[in-house]
Amino acid sequence: MTLRHPAPTDEVVELCRDLLRIDSTNTGDTRTSAGERAAAEYVAGKLAEVGVEPTILETEPGRTNVVARIPGADPGRDALLVHGHLDVVPADPDEWSVHPFSGEVHDGYVWGRGAIDMKDFDAMTLAVVRDWQRTGVRPPRDIVLAFTADEEAGSDLGAHFLVERHPELFEGCTEAVGEVGGFSYTVNDNLRLYLVETAEKGIEWLRLHARGRPGHGSMIHDDNAVTALAEAVSRVGRHRFPLVVTPTVRAFLEEVSAALGIELDPDDPETAIAKLGPIANIIGATVRHTANPTRLEAGYKDNVIPGRATATIDCRTLPGDADEFLAQLREVIGPDLEIEHIQRQPALETTFDGALVDAMAAALRAEDPGARAVPYMLSGGTDAKAFTRLGIRCFGFAPLRLPADLNFSALFHGIDERVPVDGLQFGVRVLDRFLRAS
Repeated sequence: MTLRHPAPTDEVVELCRDLLRIDSTNTGDTRTSAGERAAAEYVAGKLAEVGVEPTILETEPGRTNVVARIPGADPGRDALLVHGHLDVVPADPDEWSVHPFSGEVHDGYVWGRGAIDMKDFDAMTLAVVRDWQRTGVRPPRDIVLAFTADEEAGSDLGAHFLVERHPELFEGCTEAVGEVGGFSYTVNDNLRLYLVETAEKGIEWLRLHARGRPGHGSMIHDDNAVTALAEAVSRVGRHRFPLVVTPTVRAFLEEVSAALGIELDPDDPETAIAKLGPIANIIGATVRHTANPTRLEAGYKDNVIPGRATATIDCRTLPGDADEFLAQLREVIGPDLEIEHIQRQPALETTFDGALVDAMAAALRAEDPGARAVPYMLSGGTDAKAFTRLGIRCFGFAPLRLPADLNFSALFHGIDERVPVDGLQFGVRVLDRFLRAS
């Protein structure tokens, strides 16, 4: 009797649904996070089931990573890292059309927290690897798989832990692919640009501390920490940092301007960016540093003026300019507030060339004749910040062909996060072709 196994394009949907049904919420604090353990055990089980031996590494209770290596046909070649994180940001069920951990399929989409960030790519990777193991496919070189914890809170318990404590697991890896790249932007019926991430902004998560004189809330008070903090936060939130066009962003804008037939003014790229529709939010954030207030904390009683007030600022910096940014930010904040660094990771940028890039472009064209791969900069950050510390050249390439009218960027950390079923299946076919040729 011959056992029939599901095609990877069918299995990827079930794998994605299973992963979405696992609550792996990361609040940034292990005490309040659901943890990645259940998702990691699921992934490890799916790998072991087809003969791939997983290594499971836990940093704190429930904060779990999975790493595995698939031997390639040529052991003398450098290895390729394929990585995806298992944690997701919180989701409030009351805000969603479906339960965020239901993994429902309807209207041609798989719905759930993590559908595009990034359990879709985790599922694609599993589907391809499981199919290879069943059918005897051997990649041309070693492929290292890493499914990580804690990416949504800076990766200290995930990718950075692996790099610092277990670098031997990535022996020989010189290139890597991960999230937020390879997705389509429709120009017309015959042309779709697929944005491959070759750069990402740096992270500067800061706390601002204002100090003042405590006192009674009923009295006139000219040394109020809350007032000082509020004024500084308001200045930061309204400030626009100077325009800077990096090589990656310039290359993207030249490609998209030519494709859309619009004029690109190097001194005013934001006019062209405004015509990009939904992806303008991502691209617009890559032509300058950004600083957004995200949290406030002050006081302990309604009628007491506190002696201390704190704000958190999420800052994203362009490649090569972090120190200049901090100097500019200090001018905006003023001299009297203390600045505390709670997370600091550098921006990344590589060139859009080489055999790996050629393999991405060829795999996309094979599945979509209207595909054109182009480089872009991600406005956020990924686990690539950790893996680049090992000298690995990192790209974002989690291929998805998207409906032309889908506001893809709004789904990241947004309500009703979902991924198109046919996009998942397209991604599996492209990833399979790419990994066979890389």
